[in-house]
Amino acid sequence: MFKVLVIAYYFPPMGLSGVQRILKFVKYLPQNNWQPTILTSAETGYFAHDPELLKEVDQSVQIIRVKGNELNAKLSSLGTIKMPREKTRKLINRINQFLYIPDNKVSWAKKAIFEARKLLMNEQFDLIFVTAPPFSAFQIGAQLKKEFKIPLAIDYRDLWYGYQFSKYLTPYHAYKHKKLEYGVLKEADKIFVTNRRIKEYQMETYKFLDSNDIVIVPHGYDPTDFEVAPVIKKKNNKMILTYTGSFYEFITPKYLLKAFALLKKEKREITDNIDLYFVGAQTKELRKLTVKYGLEDSVKEFGYLTHIESVAKIKSSDVLWLMVGNGKNGDTISSGKLFEYFGSRKPILACLPDGSLKSYAMQYGATYHVDPENVENIKGLLLKIYDDYKTKSFPIPNEEFIEKFRRDFLTEQLAKELQFMVKNN
Repeated sequence: MFKVLVIAYYFPPMGLSGVQRILKFVKYLPQNNWQPTILTSAETGYFAHDPELLKEVDQSVQIIRVKGNELNAKLSSLGTIKMPREKTRKLINRINQFLYIPDNKVSWAKKAIFEARKLLMNEQFDLIFVTAPPFSAFQIGAQLKKEFKIPLAIDYRDLWYGYQFSKYLTPYHAYKHKKLEYGVLKEADKIFVTNRRIKEYQMETYKFLDSNDIVIVPHGYDPTDFEVAPVIKKKNNKMILTYTGSFYEFITPKYLLKAFALLKKEKREITDNIDLYFVGAQTKELRKLTVKYGLEDSVKEFGYLTHIESVAKIKSSDVLWLMVGNGKNGDTISSGKLFEYFGSRKPILACLPDGSLKSYAMQYGATYHVDPENVENIKGLLLKIYDDYKTKSFPIPNEEFIEKFRRDFLTEQLAKELQFMVKNN
């Protein structure tokens, strides 16, 4: 067995989408001749926790938890906390971005590197694998590479410099982020990204990188989750349109709900036969929009569910909805929920801008695509979807395409790349 030190701030029992990619890698790496040791955060105050996810980690996997002084750690006694209002979240985010570079997890990173050094001095590891955000974790990996001369692989779930939700409040902030990322990339032996557009962006921004430096390993779905999750029997014949996840920045239910409200005025006999399900940690904004558009009878909020419960909702739906607005660098976003939707084989209403997500969605086959902010076109597509539901004529997904995104297959691909790194070191 090869041994890999995995550094990931977000890891179960934390929930939400940020933990799924690394959790599934850790789940399937031992089947591919890699034994991981996890260096992660200690108990945190966070918007969602799902202790059941830890059952997917083999008992032989060592998990080392480090407590920093970041806000999450200070709120640990509160356990699961409510998501703040979007205005409050944005304000806190901007303050953190001004005060901390690269992010507000720097205190955790300082303590985590101390623990990592102890591990590397006492055990023989073949490789260091770091996933981000937070990007302060990348700095840990780069420093350990310098000190211990162990191959370093870094995994981008999102962009660092140019990240779609970052606001560089001064020229210094932009300069510093780019400089720090440059230093990490110089140390990395291999770079993993979730889509082609991130790869292209990195090569455009850092000219010393070439195509062989960066490997695309997309998000995926775990077939086991769909085998375990039950199908929830319907209480009526209404069409169920489901969204799983949270809303923030330019990912918003506003345009869909507005389109649905317009359709309700014109063809109430149709909207009365559609339920809109929202599964995930939400702020009060969703409820306010629901009331504003008079959709209280159509919108069903379930809050945050365990991952398996969420998959059960997906399996039990008729159509799944995904939205990303027209924000900065939106073409680089690679939302994990789209790939989990693939695993359901359900039709998808994809309100997406041009970019990687749209490309993946269109290749899926069973996709209804529309511009994310075109209310009139969304309304028209809702009519089309409902008609296809009634006539049982939904488009058929591309099975060969879907199989590419199985988590076990993706981890096998990752494991082979890691093995090449060790052999070539």
